[in-house]
Amino acid sequence: MKGDRVEIVVDVGDGSRSYEIAATRAGRRVEVRIARGVVEVSEVTRTGVAVRTARFMAGRTLALVEHPVNGGAAVEGE
Repeated sequence: MKGDRVEIVVDVGDGSRSYEIAATRAGRRVEVRIARGVVEVSEVTRTGVAVRTARFMAGRTLALVEHPVNGGAAVEGE
């Protein structure tokens, strides 16, 4: 969903570096996949085509934070 974003913090040896991947247009979403020691974050269209992809070594990844567009607001009726 437009506005969804994922923040990745990676160890770069002498400190850390932060990266952000966001769904930039309506109908796009951000998907996270962790496999074979690699963290892959992709911005994907409605049809499943990856528009942008970022890959990080899982051993160097310090944090992976998903920020949904609604900001975690409570759903009415709960």
